[in-house]
Amino acid sequence: MNREIPSTWTRAGLAKKAAVGAETLRFYEQKGLLPSPPRNGSGYRVYGENDLVRLLFIRRAQELGFSLNDIKELLQLTGSIRTPRQKVRSFAETRLALIRQKIRDLRAMERALGGLVTQCDGKGALQGCPIVEFLGGETVETKEHCHE
Repeated sequence: MNREIPSTWTRAGLAKKAAVGAETLRFYEQKGLLPSPPRNGSGYRVYGENDLVRLLFIRRAQELGFSLNDIKELLQLTGSIRTPRQKVRSFAETRLALIRQKIRDLRAMERALGGLVTQCDGKGALQGCPIVEFLGGETVETKEHCHE
């Protein structure tokens, strides 16, 4: 009879396995994303396979743009087999809508800044620069001289 011994790691070992820093694990524990692990006889924290799975879940969720608060909620949703799939989908749809809005905002910023860069030939004195004028109309130096 060959029983598998479950994998366990110290904080440093789990951090290495998951390609994160040991301080990241401590931070996730403080935020309630990872449960506080038990300690072995020497006082070292001992993490198991479930901790690794949870840590990888957190990392993948971050890659998809979920905030730590979102991830905490996702962990609660996915922690119960009774959670309807629609709840998780709705949660993800909300996040997707936010990401799409950010993309629209970034594209608008890109167009605006691109237009200003196109208008500025980069030659001559700073006064009259379309970028500076858009930002406030005066250079910092001009404002400093006005207050002397």
